[in-house]
Amino acid sequence: MTSCLTPRMARQLLSLALLLSSPQTLSASDSSGTQAEEIPQAANLQLDQPVITELGPPSEADTTAADSEPAGDNSEETSLPKAENLQLDQPIHELEPQPTAETAADNQTAEQTAASDTELPEPGTISLEPGEAAKPLRLLGSEVPPATSTRLAWSPSQHFEGVYSPTAVLVVNGAKPGPVLCLTAAVHGDELNGVETVRRVMYDLDAEHLSGAVIGVPIVNLQGFHRSSRYLTDRRDLNRHFPGDPDGSSASRIAHSFFHEVISHCNAVVDLHTGSFYRTNLPQLRGDLTNPKVVKMTQGFGSTVVLHSAGAKGTLRRAAVEAGIPTVTLEAGAPMVLDELSVSHSVKGIRTLLNQLDMVSKFRLWGDPEPVYYTSTWQRTSTGGVIFSEVQLGEFVREGDLLGTVTNPITNVRTEIRSEHNGRILGMALNQVVQPGFAAYHIGLQAPQEQISPPQEVVAEESVAEKSESKVPATPEKQQSPTEGEE
Repeated sequence: MTSCLTPRMARQLLSLALLLSSPQTLSASDSSGTQAEEIPQAANLQLDQPVITELGPPSEADTTAADSEPAGDNSEETSLPKAENLQLDQPIHELEPQPTAETAADNQTAEQTAASDTELPEPGTISLEPGEAAKPLRLLGSEVPPATSTRLAWSPSQHFEGVYSPTAVLVVNGAKPGPVLCLTAAVHGDELNGVETVRRVMYDLDAEHLSGAVIGVPIVNLQGFHRSSRYLTDRRDLNRHFPGDPDGSSASRIAHSFFHEVISHCNAVVDLHTGSFYRTNLPQLRGDLTNPKVVKMTQGFGSTVVLHSAGAKGTLRRAAVEAGIPTVTLEAGAPMVLDELSVSHSVKGIRTLLNQLDMVSKFRLWGDPEPVYYTSTWQRTSTGGVIFSEVQLGEFVREGDLLGTVTNPITNVRTEIRSEHNGRILGMALNQVVQPGFAAYHIGLQAPQEQISPPQEVVAEESVAEKSESKVPATPEKQQSPTEGEE
């Protein structure tokens, strides 16, 4: 059979093959202007060994850097970076340009000079001599100078890489000395009113006219918040595990990290909550009225109902009080909804507290004091069905008054729920399907005045984190229990 490849075509193919295999051709193509950018080589890691402890000696560069660091006992104090001063009253895209490095250095020198010329006030007092100045606030690995507003971040100290996202911590450190007040919200991830309350309060503060510091954590339980859930991903209630245990369950470890890295730096705490499981709460304060400093805090919230409660074991409020930090819980509204009336009431109450603690100079006269309820009780349903309420939050009721009805949707049998006490509706179930024994109405019973401790000032003093001898006991593991609107 005659080949279809002519001698001329064969010579052309041979020449092309030689040209493509030529080293000069390859060199020319590598040096051409169309060469792609070099891709960095991946580091050669020893994947069968832990990253930190078993990778061998440090590199020469690391050794040189370590040798160049100044030695001394105060190296830890000088290593904290200064927090950036942000304008918290403006969105990020509207922030003014930051000062130059030269200006920042001058400001830092001036602040250090002022700090060195003054002394801290004695623990337990905020009485100031002329010329005394505020001190930097050390928190979460940063130093927040006086007259500074900034955003920091907290993450649980023990976590699986990539699982926990940093939780925003807003800080306003005033130009004048005073107590450190902490505002926490969304310890239960489905309680939204507190998130908005903290935002409004923090972004309304002026660091130049603030005495002391305010720390705001809008979303403590970021795991639950992302899932619109009350609980952590391990189905535990974070507010039953404070002050936490570094060797306990996931919830205990998270609680321990937050308590020791944030709460222990505060002189007072307001923990914001809502009702739970389709219940709503009248805006109210809950606190241990046998503690004089807690009584002082409750009196600073203006026209807000107060309910005496020591708090369940493991709650943030109780753990903080046991550690010497006066704390109250501010309950308002229902979960999973933003209630403007509840939010605005909470904001006014916290702003009034700031004035009562002498942290802001604005005087806010807000309503008459509300009654104090020393005890309370839950009125429960005796049958299951659809509940419809006949009363409203805040309504005063007497024994025998009709609170609501429960109707069986199959048999149409209707059962009345009548009050067994004289009191006030502090919390109640939303209209819904309920089971027998469901806690439907929370009734407050007014307190005899002699049962309430006399108030005592809440002042700037050495924080728990600054007391070297202070050791906060861990909370032992225990079974989960329903809360029925109690924090």
